[in-house]
Amino acid sequence: MNPASVVLVTKPETKVSIKSAQDVYNNVQFPTTEQECFIVLLLNTKNVIIEQQLAFIGTVNSSLVHPREVFKEAIRKNATNIIIVHNHPSGNPEPSDEDHQITETMKKAGKLLGIPVLDHVIIGDKRYYSFNDKAVSESSY
Repeated sequence: MNPASVVLVTKPETKVSIKSAQDVYNNVQFPTTEQECFIVLLLNTKNVIIEQQLAFIGTVNSSLVHPREVFKEAIRKNATNIIIVHNHPSGNPEPSDEDHQITETMKKAGKLLGIPVLDHVIIGDKRYYSFNDKAVSESSY
């Protein structure tokens, strides 16, 4: 399957404020666990989720994502911050070299646009990795 650009948006039914990577883990919704999905959480000034955007679906082991897809809706929706999230279908949330590179690229783009990337969280099997925390954490579930 070729990676495909997707615009799938979900809005939380209640206001959800993100204070930690655990909050991201508890509130992000992936449409599939068989392919890498790249999600952008659009946040307001109080880090309340405006909406969750599925920006890209990749293959079983890669997701090709570009800053224009990540920041397009953030600009349109007047998001003041974003958090980027993707899953690892293997279940291991440890970041790859490509994950580190994507994080740096997105942070640079966010800085130029005035929409900071607060964190990049990788979701695995009942575990997650936060680039801010620089550690794998077990979910509280």
